[in-house]
Amino acid sequence: MTDMHRSSDAWYCARTKPKHEHLVAANLRRNHGLTVFHPRLKLERTTTRGVVRVVESLFPCYIFVRCNVEQKADEIRYISGMSSLVRFGDKIAVVPDGVIEDLTRCFDTDEPLTVEDRLNSGSEVTVAGGAFMGFHGIVLRVLPAKQRVQVMLDFLGRTTMAEVDRISLKTDRRISDLVPTLAAAGLISVAATLSQHK
Repeated sequence: MTDMHRSSDAWYCARTKPKHEHLVAANLRRNHGLTVFHPRLKLERTTTRGVVRVVESLFPCYIFVRCNVEQKADEIRYISGMSSLVRFGDKIAVVPDGVIEDLTRCFDTDEPLTVEDRLNSGSEVTVAGGAFMGFHGIVLRVLPAKQRVQVMLDFLGRTTMAEVDRISLKTDRRISDLVPTLAAAGLISVAATLSQHK
């Protein structure tokens, strides 16, 4: 990101309150007529009720807005659910057009990108409940009818095979492993900037 103000429209990163990204994005579009980019993922999550599909922001608490910041900054600042525009020192940071273009190649609509995070043989997992909680392992076989999974665990320095409930397993993948590689450069650029802001 470049630390500079521009008199014309540019992309900016806006920080929102937790779980308010979609509300702020809708408000900016509908009530202020601004272009907003809010990349979201649709993924599977394992819960006590089983595997459910959820929609999550690719960048929790952040959205991107295109505007003339000199004209719109005050307007944006007071939107319900908004925290601030990302700044470096006293300057609002501009997101280069190329970063947004890289990301929009994968997220080209307002619909969330569906990513698969299914358990397969060879998936690396962490046991999140039961007698083996906290242990890491590799999936050997998924037993869908029983909602059970055979896992090879590293248990006290020895390799042990165990059968565990599907809902007790978390995959050891990062979100960045799930999104298409086209977005990688954009993700890295934005993530580095957001980590500096925290």
